[in-house]
Amino acid sequence: MEATDEKKLSLLEHLSELRTRLWRVVLAVLALGILSLSYAREIFAILMKPVLAALPEEGRALVYTSGIEEINVLLKVGLYAGIFLAAPVALYQLWQFVAPGLLSKERRMVGPFVTAGTLFFVGGALFCYFAILPSMFKFLLNEGDTADIRERISASKGRADSAARLMMLGEAGKAVELARAADDSLSANGEGKVADPAVMSDSALEVRERLTRFGRLLDAAVAQPVSTNEGRKELSKAVLLHEEATRQLEQGQTPTAAVKLEDAKDALRAALPGKELAFDAVWKAHRHLAAAQGKLGQEEWTRPMLSMKEQLSLVLLLEVAFGLIFELPLIMSVLAMIGLLKFRWVAKYQRHAILACVVVAAIVTPTGDVINLSLMAVPMIVCYELGVVLVWIFERRRSEREAQEEKEQQLAEREDEGSPAEP
Repeated sequence: MEATDEKKLSLLEHLSELRTRLWRVVLAVLALGILSLSYAREIFAILMKPVLAALPEEGRALVYTSGIEEINVLLKVGLYAGIFLAAPVALYQLWQFVAPGLLSKERRMVGPFVTAGTLFFVGGALFCYFAILPSMFKFLLNEGDTADIRERISASKGRADSAARLMMLGEAGKAVELARAADDSLSANGEGKVADPAVMSDSALEVRERLTRFGRLLDAAVAQPVSTNEGRKELSKAVLLHEEATRQLEQGQTPTAAVKLEDAKDALRAALPGKELAFDAVWKAHRHLAAAQGKLGQEEWTRPMLSMKEQLSLVLLLEVAFGLIFELPLIMSVLAMIGLLKFRWVAKYQRHAILACVVVAAIVTPTGDVINLSLMAVPMIVCYELGVVLVWIFERRRSEREAQEEKEQQLAEREDEGSPAEP
């Protein structure tokens, strides 16, 4: 039978041991953080992907407001990478600190505890990265009135550009099909257009976007060989008219620029004999895109300008928070194993715990929508309920082991009493 008598430590000795183990964790974090600095830029790029994906295509960049902000950001990335990498060390030191309060058989569970704790912590961080951050930043950085327009414009652009390439390659049928699909992408479930392409607008935003999209068609046409002298003449005319329209727009003559652009469009159409039908479909899709972009520009009167420091702090806060939330069942299990947490108590206050989870989620979640609140509150409640079940299991096992050890001790004492005295 194993000895059950344990050395009793004073409060100061317990605090001294806690300090020693905390220092070991700190040293592990610093050492692993320094090693992680070599990959700080790559780690930062991965962490910022959900942020950048929620920004408009033309503005997917983060800014820094001081000369040393970028260096501070990279140092912070290295430090937090050290925290994540040192999670097994921290869990091992925690187990060694509470081990004197465990039964002899329970102390051997250090391996499963460290493994499960590390997996839970990393799992919480991954859940936050893939489930919480994309929807959260999409909600924060896209206004409700324009988010739908932006999504449909993004879906339409790829099809319209592919249609233009197919038209230049002579695949007119596929080009017409893709152009019509791009045009339909700007409809909401077949109802109402984002912006009516049949209605010409003289707004500077729309004309500028129309010039940009026509310039792409023109570049694709110039890259292709033109077989006839008439075609080359019309193509040169289209180039000159486009340049003139661009200059007039820069001078503030928007209506005149719009008229010149239509002349350039007619010249380019004439330079592509045999492709007139495909060109009409492709230009209609591109013009519809320009109209939609013009409408989007008029409705979006604010632009996000995000700093590296603030976005990194927000992402890291949520990553660590979810890592700790997923550790809740494990922490509750350890407290139950050392006898500090009873199943009767956690079951009695389940309703209060659920309410507390919702309140904490509402405080920590930076958005006010129900979806993101649920994405944070539901995992917290699930982790708590899992912890309740584990508390019941470990409390029951602890009672059985204590009864078994007490029975073995009583048998040993009876054997000692019945044995003959030594001479």
